[in-house]
Amino acid sequence: MRIANVNNRAVVLVSDDRGVDVEAASGGRFGPDLAGVYERWDEFRTWAASLGQTAADVRFDRSWLGSPSPAPRQVFAIGLNYSDHAKESGFEQPESLPPVFTKFQTCITGPDTTVTLPTGGNTDWEVELVAVIGKEAKNVTAAEAWGHVAGLAIGQDISERVSQLRGPAPQFGLGKSFPGFGPVGPWLVTVDEFENPDDLELGCSLDGEEVQKGRTSELIFSVPALIEGLSATATLLPGDIIFTGTPAGVGVGRNPKRFIQPGETLVSRIEGIGEMTQTFVAATN
Repeated sequence: MRIANVNNRAVVLVSDDRGVDVEAASGGRFGPDLAGVYERWDEFRTWAASLGQTAADVRFDRSWLGSPSPAPRQVFAIGLNYSDHAKESGFEQPESLPPVFTKFQTCITGPDTTVTLPTGGNTDWEVELVAVIGKEAKNVTAAEAWGHVAGLAIGQDISERVSQLRGPAPQFGLGKSFPGFGPVGPWLVTVDEFENPDDLELGCSLDGEEVQKGRTSELIFSVPALIEGLSATATLLPGDIIFTGTPAGVGVGRNPKRFIQPGETLVSRIEGIGEMTQTFVAATN
């Protein structure tokens, strides 16, 4: 099942531009917003399975799509979770739970956006698999973890490296939370749709040049391992977002370094989910 945020309404997709409005089809039992759907995820899944061949009643343009979890109460972001990315960043491969930071909720957007580059910064790309929590998780084992995931989406952990790395201590959260720096989408794909949710190809291209390519099977800590580690400390709530880490190929790790310029377009993709597109413009002040 694929679920989209169409103009802030939950829609079960039957194609890339058609779907069933959840609130209308359920007679108000679920929806219209996605946050309420995640709060009753198991009940919603049972109901959605009964939709069958219900006629689609919504046609939409991609420009109407928002993040499949537009207002998460918590956003977890994971660093150094691919070996080659840890090397290009100058760090050892983590042996325990990798670095965890947050992207603040106000940076979360939908899949196809225009992003303003911060003045005086070096803005970088980081394509990532995103997991959205569908059931509260506290002290969950890795074996149980997929049962707490509503589904998967594409994420870009866009990062401004000057403010992120400025001393006396790094400001990961702030450097990664400028407006538009957390696009997620284009929709949520439930875990059962994947032959193997632990092995998906992901990558991104900048103005047509492939800059990242990897597989989620290369994650040092898989999605279930991350949920086990995170839920040992924090309670994961329905609708929470986990950015699971980025493969090698980021701009700051290149020689010479490369950063996003005004007018460039970033296309991010994950196997079995789709694509999303960010176009970058210069600040006007």
